[in-house]
Amino acid sequence: MEAVSNLLYKTSPFHGLTQARVHPLRISSTPPMAFLDFSCKFPSGFSKSHLADLRSSLSSSQFGGFLSRQRTQFVVYATAATEKSVHDFSVKDIDGKDVSLSKFKGKVLLIVNVASKCGLTTSNYSELSHIYEKYKTQGFEILAFPCNQFGGQEPGSNPEIKQFACTRFKAEFPIFDKVDVNGPNTAPVYQFLKSSAGGFLGDLVKWNFEKFLVDKNGKVVERYQPTTSPFQIEKDIQKLLAAA
Repeated sequence: MEAVSNLLYKTSPFHGLTQARVHPLRISSTPPMAFLDFSCKFPSGFSKSHLADLRSSLSSSQFGGFLSRQRTQFVVYATAATEKSVHDFSVKDIDGKDVSLSKFKGKVLLIVNVASKCGLTTSNYSELSHIYEKYKTQGFEILAFPCNQFGGQEPGSNPEIKQFACTRFKAEFPIFDKVDVNGPNTAPVYQFLKSSAGGFLGDLVKWNFEKFLVDKNGKVVERYQPTTSPFQIEKDIQKLLAAA
């Protein structure tokens, strides 16, 4: 099992990754084998044959028990997460003031980890601003959390981030304090988001502009890969706004 664990670690797209295709993430009763594809550039010394070995291991009887235990542990974790909602958390805004997310009860939320120097920055900020302007009077909010964990692409101070977003893109939606979305210092609200919409090898945020759609009761209903255009999410937003 140690060998399998090492393979899992090495094939994780977060170990030595330079570029990867990110797949949509949903809680599933079976591991999404498509997640372990050849679109990732693996670290030096790791060949495609290793990945083939991993695929074989995933279907072996020895690994079956391990996978079952992991799935059970995840179900327990996800069940615990459903006992909370986004509204139970408090965060700091871009100016350092405490904000209880309970103020957004009854609203549909799109929560996004943003960055100022990413290749996705211009398209996402522009489309997010457009979507926000269109639906803000209907009970929709975008909550933007700057994060510098992906390529160091959000290096600025909070005042610099605020000026960038509000001046260049006329962003009117709430922007919060810079946070970690992965690792030991992950912000509690992101721990909740990921546990509510994770999966086998899919609990980590992959890159800037990953998106979580939250309903009026503070529950995560969908998670979108970083390359998903905000315009592609519009129909899902409309459905939640129309729900009682």
